[in-house]
Amino acid sequence: MLETKEINALFTLIDDPDEEVYHTVSNRIIGLGKDIIPNLEDLWENTLNETAQGRIEMLIHNLQFSDLVVSFKDWRDSAYNDLLAGALLVAKYQYPDLHTTPVLQEIEKIRRNVWLELNNFLTPLEQANVLSSIIFNYYNISGGEVNYTYPDEFFIHKILESKKGNAVSNGIMYQIICEQLDINARIINIPKQMIIAFYHRDYNPEDSDTMPQENILFYVDGVNGRAYGQLDIENYFKRMAVPPIPAYYKPISHKRIIQILLEETSKCFNTNENFYKQEELINLANLLNE
Repeated sequence: MLETKEINALFTLIDDPDEEVYHTVSNRIIGLGKDIIPNLEDLWENTLNETAQGRIEMLIHNLQFSDLVVSFKDWRDSAYNDLLAGALLVAKYQYPDLHTTPVLQEIEKIRRNVWLELNNFLTPLEQANVLSSIIFNYYNISGGEVNYTYPDEFFIHKILESKKGNAVSNGIMYQIICEQLDINARIINIPKQMIIAFYHRDYNPEDSDTMPQENILFYVDGVNGRAYGQLDIENYFKRMAVPPIPAYYKPISHKRIIQILLEETSKCFNTNENFYKQEELINLANLLNE
């Protein structure tokens, strides 16, 4: 913990009833950076004043959020934008003390179990069936439609703990495992869905293509791993009265996937008490605009 006379002086003013004084004090504390958090936590434990405790909690949150903004910018500007790393950053918004090593280890267990069942003689559909069986049957991870009452269903570590996700989070985890196994499958831009398209082995989704759907073998629903054909997708567009333009069949970038995850998670925080979280999550999403 940091120990200075200035910090002690600032801490004595945290419960000052003058909002202008508190505003100045809070800005100064936040300016000290995340290293001040242990001091704030110690102060909270030794404070009986509920107003002061609430202010300390918000100061800690603001410091953690500022640090997360830096991490998101670093992720955004990195060469690869690793999808798992991005999903873990989203989880750290709600769980700032999250230890990522157990999550990485659990994802590796899933990847290895799938890999042990794969061989060069399997067709892409057979590969998808193996992957879906391991995730949804062997590991018993379930999924349902997006329910904004349960924010934990958006956070990858909570999915692995509770075995319960949703269309968005399960789809992201599915793509993460595919990428780790060099399976040519990506989430595509179909409206209001999290659908993974399995492309021909030698197809490069990054290449310009006027008819990308011609390179798609089949589709997998991120909710439950169920496979669909082209006719199923076309029927979906008809029900939605949406023209099936080629752009819907192109894979979306890792940045856009994490942006969707942030936007969807933000909808869980729509009460007056938590509305600031919705705004912060939208701000994080806006950092990833392409």
